[in-house]
Amino acid sequence: MAPRPPRNPLTTAASIVAVTLVAGLFGLLAWRVATTARGSSLAAALAEGDRPAAPGFELPLLDGRGTLDLADLKGRPVVLNFWASWCEPCKAEAPRLQAAAERYPDLVVVGVNSQDFEGDARKFVSRYGVTYRNVHDRSGAVLKKFGATGFPETWFVDRDGRLAFRRIEGEVTEATLAQGAAALGVR
Repeated sequence: MAPRPPRNPLTTAASIVAVTLVAGLFGLLAWRVATTARGSSLAAALAEGDRPAAPGFELPLLDGRGTLDLADLKGRPVVLNFWASWCEPCKAEAPRLQAAAERYPDLVVVGVNSQDFEGDARKFVSRYGVTYRNVHDRSGAVLKKFGATGFPETWFVDRDGRLAFRRIEGEVTEATLAQGAAALGVR
């Protein structure tokens, strides 16, 4: 039997890189499945009539004046609206959310701008006259915690920090806002 020729060091390095890349992709897939499952379980629990705890977060305010921690809003009913500046239904619903923030003074409306450029988000807030609080979730980590799959998506959080109602993908209507406010005990 003839001796094998020595392996090319570049081939060995390329093999190591390929194996590492595949392992990393599997790890990323496992993480994505785990985080999506958490969000899906929130939606499933709501559908069954449960009120699961809202996932916590602390994000920078779009106006640059610090951060907003969801835990600090405990004791107050909250509407969380996930949006992006490039989302057409988000543009249509922004005036409705602004009107709800004005109509229901006991209700805290929070916009969660996600997977978007901060400058584009600020222009959106200015263009649509939005004065309720908005935070920036650039990476989409909070979006994933909630299991949101698209924009816009709106969640209603009760005074105890528990999820009470959800509007799945699609612009929120005045009727949905009224229904969510009622679910939170806000008139």
